[in-house]
Amino acid sequence: MKETLLRVEAAISNATGVAAEIASTSAQAGGSISSACMVELVDGRSYFLKTLPQPERYPGMFEAEFKALALLRKANAIRVPEPVTSDTGFIVMEAFTAGAKAPDWQQIMGRQLAELHRATRHQGFGLDFDNYIGTTPQTNACGDHWIRFWRERRLNWQLERFAAAGNQGDPLIALGWELSEALDDILDGPSEPAVLLHGDLWSGNAAADEHGAPIIYDPASYYGHREAEFGMMQMFGGFDANCEAAYAEVWPLVDGHERRVPVYRLYHELNHLNLFGRSYYDNCVATVRAVL
Repeated sequence: MKETLLRVEAAISNATGVAAEIASTSAQAGGSISSACMVELVDGRSYFLKTLPQPERYPGMFEAEFKALALLRKANAIRVPEPVTSDTGFIVMEAFTAGAKAPDWQQIMGRQLAELHRATRHQGFGLDFDNYIGTTPQTNACGDHWIRFWRERRLNWQLERFAAAGNQGDPLIALGWELSEALDDILDGPSEPAVLLHGDLWSGNAAADEHGAPIIYDPASYYGHREAEFGMMQMFGGFDANCEAAYAEVWPLVDGHERRVPVYRLYHELNHLNLFGRSYYDNCVATVRAVL
């Protein structure tokens, strides 16, 4: 760890133009992939540091996170921690103090998310760099056809990973390919521009800052249809009807989204199946059957 902290000091110094000397560190919750700590410098500055114990297993993970955080911040719509510097095995970002959610946190979250989407309308789907969804590589090769992008880069990608794990004959594979073939009809709907998505927006990646306002982090961003954001948001809860109603006040969702959003949720259900095992299997099957 000492060697890593020396590299962190050098990286902060280069990024900020002010020499950095670490005085202390304190462990923080960092999730199942990375370790995290608060870094206090001798001059009083503090930063949030995430490190990877085995960075060679996830090449480019923190570089991609740095770029995504910068893109989300550029919209100036919702608070996102400022990325300071990154390297193969670590990322340094702005430290913030987590606070209690304001009484209208859900409404603020919904409005600010809609503003983020409105501010980042974009020509084409995908992103000019790949990233990760959890520990799963997420390929973002750009395209101009949303349904094709979703079929090839999202749904089929997860089905192929499930099959490659020894499940070629599993009934879920047949159901999944049936859904893949039906996407042109199921996802046929609004002709809307791509927007910048957080991409992994569940309650664990959104909190309240010291003022009680929303702050979001740990993105798996790309440019996609805004309805896809709600797939993950609805998977574990944490964002209630007030949040969605406030979103709709700024930018209403189009008729038929109730059927399309579960398709986008399926991507995350399949990813959890591939990462964490068969406890997610029944959810995947139920979602496919519900939308077919």
